Amino acid sequence: MASRVYKGVLNRPKTLKERIIQGIVDFVEEVNARFSVHGNPPVYDKALFPWAKELEDNWHLIRSELEKVLLRKDELPAFHEVVPEVRTITQDKKWKTFLFCGYGRWSQRNTEMCPETTRLLRRIPGIRTAFFSILEPGKYIPPHRGPYNGVLRLHLGLIVPEPREQCWIRVHDQKLHWEEGKVMIFDDCFDHEVRNDTDGLRAVLFVDFVRPTHFPASLLNWLLLNIAYFIPYVTEAEERERAWEQLFYAQKG
Repeated sequence: MASRVYKGVLNRPKTLKERIIQGIVDFVEEVNARFSVHGNPPVYDKALFPWAKELEDNWHLIRSELEKVLLRKDELPAFHEVVPEVRTITQDKKWKTFLFCGYGRWSQRNTEMCPETTRLLRRIPGIRTAFFSILEPGKYIPPHRGPYNGVLRLHLGLIVPEPREQCWIRVHDQKLHWEEGKVMIFDDCFDHEVRNDTDGLRAVLFVDFVRPTHFPASLLNWLLLNIAYFIPYVTEAEERERAWEQLFYAQKG
């Protein structure tokens, strides 16, 4: 098992209650890693997830809907405006999002705006979160790790600026470059960082889906993922997203 770097965690426990909860999460993470169907590497062979090919085969449909969204790019929320906890790694307007699904709850208005993308997303086994992730030129996201390894992360390259070598993500000890129409899958609980050092915009379809695990990890993971929806920072993010959508679609009308 590759070792993880635990610096840069987005939500550091402060109170006794938070430390107890974090202890439970740490325990389940170890169980998830031990009983993971496909092992515990930082980056996965996408062939292990045959359903991902449907996204690649239809990436032009997804990109065409992204382009409609980008007509109103300046109105899209910065990631930290929806999820305040990520202010530890981003505080500017250069990382924008357009949410389809958060912790299993779908946005009705956003999915209606992008029906083909939504149709394809709903076919992903165990999907938990999905959105367009848009990085402006010069954006850098410093090293950090995700809060929980019960999900794996997928990026589908939609707009990748040139020179491609200057637009990358490092996951643990692997430096990866997006390709338009191609999927990468990784465990965001490994230390990772992102940089767009080009003059162009980078956009991917960002998806978190349930990590395939054997019993008993599958049961423990199901419990934690369903409890997570009621955690305050998750409910706050949902409220912020709804408030933004109300304003966005009112202006559209």
